[in-house]
Amino acid sequence: MRYLPLTQPDREAMLGVIGASSIDDLFADVPASAVLDGPIKGLPMHASELAVERHMTKLAAKNLAAGAAPFFLGAGAYRHHVPASVDHLIQRGEFLTAYTPYQPEIAQGTLQMMFEFQSQIARLLGCDVANASMYDGSTACWEAITMARRVTKRGKAILSGGLHPHYVSVAETMAKFTGDQLVTSVPTLSPTPDTDDLIAQIDDDTSCVVVQYPDILGRIADLSKLAEAAHAKKALLVAVVTEPVALGAIRSPGEMGADIVVGEGQSLGVGLQFGGPYVGLFACSEKLVRQMPGRLCGETVDAEGKRGYVLTLSTREQHIRREKATSNICTSSVLCALAMSVHMTLLGEKGLRQLAAINHAGASAAADRLAQVPGVELVTPTFFNEFTLKLSKEARPVVRQLADQGILAGVSLGRLYPSATDLGTGLIVAVTETTTAEDVETLASALEEVLA
Repeated sequence: MRYLPLTQPDREAMLGVIGASSIDDLFADVPASAVLDGPIKGLPMHASELAVERHMTKLAAKNLAAGAAPFFLGAGAYRHHVPASVDHLIQRGEFLTAYTPYQPEIAQGTLQMMFEFQSQIARLLGCDVANASMYDGSTACWEAITMARRVTKRGKAILSGGLHPHYVSVAETMAKFTGDQLVTSVPTLSPTPDTDDLIAQIDDDTSCVVVQYPDILGRIADLSKLAEAAHAKKALLVAVVTEPVALGAIRSPGEMGADIVVGEGQSLGVGLQFGGPYVGLFACSEKLVRQMPGRLCGETVDAEGKRGYVLTLSTREQHIRREKATSNICTSSVLCALAMSVHMTLLGEKGLRQLAAINHAGASAAADRLAQVPGVELVTPTFFNEFTLKLSKEARPVVRQLADQGILAGVSLGRLYPSATDLGTGLIVAVTETTTAEDVETLASALEEVLA
C-alpha cells in the first residue's frame, strides 16, 4: 500500500499559497543538464528482484576499485588504510541507530563520543574549541565564511587560488542567496603559494581570507604572515585542511594564527565511499565560539557530582532560533565522526606522527622517481603526501590512457579547471601508506610510454 498523505487539491492549494504554478517550479535552480528527461537509462523497467540484482552487479563490475589498481588519486579525498576495528565499533547498535541525543540521560555514550571527538579535533587543528562535526569540508568552508561575516559585519571574502575549486563552487552557489562578495582566482603552476597576492588584496571591507593548507597543488605555506595581515585589517583568517593526516607532520593552522579552521576528516576512519558521506571539521578560537555553527557538546556534573555530557549552545540552531539561527545546519555527521575518532584513538599522537612520516617519505620517493621520467617536471618541491607534476602533454588524455591500462594516475588540473588552459598539463599525484614502491614504478613506466 502506497503512502500518499496529500491529495491533488492539497498540492494545488499549497502551490497557490507560495505562488508556484507547478511542482517543477520548485526545482528552477537545478540546471537543465542535471534534470532527467525520463527513467534512468540502463535500468530495467520491470524485472524480478534476482534479475535486478544480476543487472546491478554487472554494472558494478565496470568500476575499477581503489584497492584493485595502482592508486594516486587525491585532491580532497584520500585512500588510507582503515583498521578493521573501526568498522566493528561503529556498527555497534547504540551508535549505528542513534539519533540526535536531545535526552542526555539516555544518550551519555553518544554524547561522550562527541565530546571526545571535539577534543581531538581542537587539538589536531590547533584551536580552542571544535564542534561535533559538519556535513563535509566544502559546506564547513562556506559556514566559516558566513561566520566571518557575522563577526566582522563585512561581506567580502578573499578566496585563495589554492583553495579546492569544488569548495569555491559551493561558496559561490551559497553566496547567490546571501549577497556575499567572493574574490576568487585560479592557481598557477608555480612552486610557491599565493600568500603575497592574498595580502595585497586585504582591505577594510574584507571579512576573511580563506586559504587551503596544504593547498590544491600540495604546497605548504607559513600562515603566520597572512594571519598578521588579516588581523591588521580586522579581518579573520580561515584555514581549510582537506588532508588531516598532514597535521601529524606540519604545524597546525591554529598555531599560526588562523581564527577559524575547517576541513574534511575523510582521511581518518572513513573510506572513499564514492565521494561520501564524509565528515566536516570546524574549529575556532574561544572568543568566537558563540558564532560557531553546528552542534557543541559540553562536559558538566550532575546533582550527585558525577561527570556527564550535554548538548550546549544549541540556540544557534534552526530548530530553536529559526530565521535568527547562525546556521541552517542542525545536524552533524556523527557516525563518520565516530569513525574518525576511533581511528585517531587507535593511532594516538605517536601513531599519527608515524603515519604522517610514512606518507611523506613515500610521496618524496615517488616524486623523485617520477621527476626522472622524460616529459615530467616536479612543480612543488616541498609538500606532504601530494604534489603536482607538469607533463609535456595535456594531462586529461594521459590520465584516461593510464586508466585504460588499470592505473589511476592522479587528478588532472584540466579536469578541475577546464577553462584555465595554462593548467592543462598539470597532474596532482597523491601517495599514502597504501601506495607501494611497485605502484610507483608501474606509474613511472607507463608515463614513459605515454609521454614518449
